[in-house]
Amino acid sequence: MSSKLRTASWVLLTIVGALVLLVSFISANLGYRGDYPIGGVPVAEVAAGREAVLTALRGIRGTSAAYAAGFAVLFLATVLGPYRRGESRPWWTILAGTLAVVVVVLARTPMLGIPIGQGGTGPALVLGGLILLGLLLDVGRLSSR
Repeated sequence: MSSKLRTASWVLLTIVGALVLLVSFISANLGYRGDYPIGGVPVAEVAAGREAVLTALRGIRGTSAAYAAGFAVLFLATVLGPYRRGESRPWWTILAGTLAVVVVVLARTPMLGIPIGQGGTGPALVLGGLILLGLLLDVGRLSSR
């Protein structure tokens, strides 16, 4: 049963990583070319004809997407390499990286007054939950080494 859970773990984590990578590319495209909303207002309306502001807002979205893509690539390299081989250190690495993302996103709640589940906190919690589930499927690797 342990090998089935180990396989389920790395497969789930691979799917999550691939989805994060895909969504980061979609987000970058939307940031660079779309009229995405900021606080429910289209970015072009927020910029109000100020091209420098529009470019800066698009750049911020693009940078966020770039970091998500970088996280996804490192995540996938870890999952498909040492994690898949059964090493225990990558389990902790994945957990630490995921907690860093979730903590920074959840800092919006006290810092900006955004309720949990709104303002982008929901997707971070779903991501963190799926990754935690994937890790817990193979938590046994921590005691087997």
